[in-house]
Amino acid sequence: MAAMPTTLIPDNDPSLPSVGIFWGVPDGAPSNRVLVIDATPLNHAEPYGAALTHARGHYDVWEAWQALGPAGLKRRGLPAAIAWSEYETHPRGRIVYDTATCVFTIYADRRIQVPDFIQRIVSAFGLTEAQFVVRGDSHYRS
Repeated sequence: MAAMPTTLIPDNDPSLPSVGIFWGVPDGAPSNRVLVIDATPLNHAEPYGAALTHARGHYDVWEAWQALGPAGLKRRGLPAAIAWSEYETHPRGRIVYDTATCVFTIYADRRIQVPDFIQRIVSAFGLTEAQFVVRGDSHYRS
């Protein structure tokens, strides 16, 4: 399997731990998934009970990206599949931070809970030095 690129959206600094949402979107062959993210640095995350989370949801972000059209997606380095597919078609997930335990939780569709893809998520969200757990969730099934 070929190495899969990571697309960071918008201007995320992977050296800062972040929370956010992500997808594994096909780019060319269906087995070649690009990691596409929308992230918020932890110091700007929204409180949600005992957690810090990303304010935007999958639907809203996907709709905004689709509004860019194929040319706009290409300019932003986003896969063309976004233009013609719905947000729930592709495996997706969310990262939240538990302020009580100081642990990040990566909620992800089981289809992308593989070591290579999880490592790309960890790198893209700046979690390489952070404690994290990976869990499934009924919201993130494609």
